Amino acid sequence: MVDILKSNKEYKIWLSDLKLRIRQSQLRASIKVNSELIDLYWSLGNEIVEKQEKAKWGEGLLIQLSKDLKKEFPAIKGFSVRNLRYVKQWYLFYNQNDTIRQQAVAELELVQQLVAQIPWGHNLRIISKCKNIDEALFYINKTIELGWSRDTLDTHIKLNEYKRIGSSATNFSLTLPSVQSDLAQQTLKDPYNFDFLTLTEGYKEQELESALAENITRFLLELGAGFAYVGRQVPLLVGNKEFFIDLLFYHLKLRCYIVIELKAVEFIPEFAGKLSFYLSAVNDLIAHPTDNPTIGLMICKSKDHFIAEYALKDINQPIGVSEYELTKLFPKDFKGSLPTVEEIEAELED
Repeated sequence: MVDILKSNKEYKIWLSDLKLRIRQSQLRASIKVNSELIDLYWSLGNEIVEKQEKAKWGEGLLIQLSKDLKKEFPAIKGFSVRNLRYVKQWYLFYNQNDTIRQQAVAELELVQQLVAQIPWGHNLRIISKCKNIDEALFYINKTIELGWSRDTLDTHIKLNEYKRIGSSATNFSLTLPSVQSDLAQQTLKDPYNFDFLTLTEGYKEQELESALAENITRFLLELGAGFAYVGRQVPLLVGNKEFFIDLLFYHLKLRCYIVIELKAVEFIPEFAGKLSFYLSAVNDLIAHPTDNPTIGLMICKSKDHFIAEYALKDINQPIGVSEYELTKLFPKDFKGSLPTVEEIEAELED
């Protein structure tokens, strides 16, 4: 097969044209290194698929093509047989026959523009871990927006960010303008992952709150971009009585305060009324007149989604209800089972 390709006129013409385009891509690479490379891979993936289907060159095409391109461009590392297979796989992921019939050409052109904005390594991570194009585009857009490194991208995919974003039970569509409602909905997650905490079985709400405050950097990463930490147990003086907010944040994109209330139990409708009261107080006592309406987020150990939505239906303050996951718990007597400093020193002396 390889010998046949070497003398095949159509293959030689195509290879010559491909070499020219690679050289042109190299000249432009100093300005747009990644974008030019990804665009080249896109057209290369398309042509590999076409050549293997129409010319019936099969797997031998990748072997011979790899040899010829590496010989002509020894400084470029992306022409191994393995990477050419990745190029083909990556192109087919976005151009499967069933997908093409469903997507307009303009949509595929948009996909091509988006994938060209993230590094090749990120592209391969996404197609290897995502089940469909919508999920892939979610992570591509987040990478572009937030500048995720490859490791950060891996972490968010592992935590299934795609399914968690925007799934919180809310009444935003009823209480916020449409533009802010959509952004607010996409700001919340469900469930939140708290496995970065160290808690024992039977923990109380105060312990959960303290642990989140002590791990505020990790908590902010889990909340997502835009959250700024204001404080814990923030006082609100209403009438002659003082109330305390569990956690208060300000969201830089939403331009509003976000009140977070924590519950180590299942959500019940009464929780929404108390949180609504806090939102009214924050709007009057803390928020600036130019701020958007304060948003409430109730994070509970569990919830019935239907009950949560029903409870929020007639509340005129914007509130979301989410669950949290906390799978790594230590036994109650865990701390007591650890040796003290004095015991360790005594053991060393012996």
